[in-house]
Amino acid sequence: MALLTQTPGMGYSMKMRKPYPFVHEYRDCRGRIRLYFRKRGYKRVPLPWPVGTREFVEAYQAALMARSAIGQGRSKPGSISALVQLYYASPEWASLSTQSQRTYRNIIERFAAEHGDRLVHEMRREHVKALVNAKATTPAAANKFRKLLSLLMRVAIDAGWREDNPVSTVRGIKSKSQGFKTWSDDDIAKFEAIQPVGSKARLAFSLLLYTGQRRSDVVRMGRQHIKDGVLTIRQQKTGVEVPIPVHPKLQEVLAVTPRDHLTFLVTEYGRPFTPAGFTNWFRERCNEAGLPVGLSPHGLRKAFCRRGAEVGLTPHQIMSISGHKSLAEVTRYTEAVDRKRLAGEAMRTIALAEKRTSDG
Repeated sequence: MALLTQTPGMGYSMKMRKPYPFVHEYRDCRGRIRLYFRKRGYKRVPLPWPVGTREFVEAYQAALMARSAIGQGRSKPGSISALVQLYYASPEWASLSTQSQRTYRNIIERFAAEHGDRLVHEMRREHVKALVNAKATTPAAANKFRKLLSLLMRVAIDAGWREDNPVSTVRGIKSKSQGFKTWSDDDIAKFEAIQPVGSKARLAFSLLLYTGQRRSDVVRMGRQHIKDGVLTIRQQKTGVEVPIPVHPKLQEVLAVTPRDHLTFLVTEYGRPFTPAGFTNWFRERCNEAGLPVGLSPHGLRKAFCRRGAEVGLTPHQIMSISGHKSLAEVTRYTEAVDRKRLAGEAMRTIALAEKRTSDG
């Protein structure tokens, strides 16, 4: 997908697919660039320039959310659209992190756009199955949609709109995918060889690998989070506060990092990265290092967990830094442990025990 071009005063090319629909640009009488969100049924909202910064994305998402107040009165009673608005007004929705709300909203809004006029009480198991199966080519997306649809049906039950959950008897799509690919030690060495200490790429890489945090937390990190050699940050997704002793290699990188900004990582405009913008930028740095397609910032979080398991850390020790809430999650992240090495160690232990027995 082509990126949105942003030549001041020139607007956006109509031949390119815009990552932020309904954004309109013009130059005012003083020559300043102005951005506005304009979509039928939504509030007209001014947006900060330039496109893609954290401030822009947050304002853009807020403009999209304004539909909750505008469109609710026009939704057909008992319809999917009305149910969506009911969910947006619920305590369950309010308790979600901003990141989760953005993710859920993208899925829910697409569903409502296609089926918003249909009545909730008419939804049957066969309808759910057809909707899920239509996304079978992308199992992860299909299963996330199924999860959210089940959640909406539970809201409908609580509201007395129906008595059963038609999603409960529909199975998810089986997937052989292991999720984000874990970086190997060879991948890590190759990146370090190309991106030297002192570069922004090496800084981003080190923050990811030596803190074990998600991209959404790494892009918010700054010197204000470090005290007495410990980096403490409250995770955006879980709300968990994690204290992370600064690794010596990370300290080496931070020692040559400028102190010009509130966050360690900034865009070419001097603004903090958005998580999505950071991923796109970091992918380009991986390309520069000649790394294979599929390696991502989250893969370095998994590499942190893998390395911890390989040196003998317990799941609870790994969780104390990664911030995972369950052992099952940590187990999934540590499946890439070097089984060959561990098997060799186990076999040597067995052989040594047998030798001691025979010698005795």
